Amino acid sequence: MARVPAFAKAFAGRWRIVEMDTWDNEFLDLVEEAHLTFKGAANGEIAFGALKGFLDVRYGARDGSACAEFSWEGHDENDPACGRGWASIGTAGRLVGHFHIHNGDESGFVCERV
Repeated sequence: MARVPAFAKAFAGRWRIVEMDTWDNEFLDLVEEAHLTFKGAANGEIAFGALKGFLDVRYGARDGSACAEFSWEGHDENDPACGRGWASIGTAGRLVGHFHIHNGDESGFVCERV
């Protein structure tokens, strides 16, 4: 079993996606509650709209703040999809970051701990 990095503890658990730059809030919860979840040493998932992806996470620091960088693969409207993203701990205990769909859309996002 892989050792969980110290930075991972700050991200562990489920976070509700409350805002994205590219998609409106009504779209976010289309199929299930929009969320970003970090589990264990390097796993997690993201879901919003008709997209669901499984994360491969690397934890570290960016500009002195804890950061989670990830690649993901899954599906968007039942079509295979993949991409990358990152999240860092922002103000008021929120997560802020950016999400990219390979050869597709990208968006900034904000999450709150559930």
